[in-house]
Amino acid sequence: MQGLHLTADLHQCQCAPQWLTDADALGHWCVQAVASAGLQAVAQLFHTFPATPQGPGGVTATVLLAESHLCVHTWPEQRAVTLDVYVCNFGADHSAKARALMEALCRLFAPGQVQPHQLLRGMRDGHESVTAKR
Repeated sequence: MQGLHLTADLHQCQCAPQWLTDADALGHWCVQAVASAGLQAVAQLFHTFPATPQGPGGVTATVLLAESHLCVHTWPEQRAVTLDVYVCNFGADHSAKARALMEALCRLFAPGQVQPHQLLRGMRDGHESVTAKR
């Protein structure tokens, strides 16, 4: 099975604070972004972590996709976010949709710095492909 796994570490996010602290708002935005990218959400889980002495707790928003998953983790006290978008390309190539979703997420968080990563997963032409790109 072939797939594209995109991750990004976002720093110095300039978004509205709610996107870093409100699990329900972020989660619903993620579900809409998944649909806008042409992917299919099949389940979701949104969680807010307790506040710490450093400030409000972060959130995790996970959307299970028919094609695989989206997961967002926030650290409001650091204005940081990690993103994880994985699509399996078994019946069709969903790579462009995954990239569109990742771009939408990056726009939402408005980071000052982005560290993107790409991993091609699975079998290609009878050979395992593990190619990392930055």
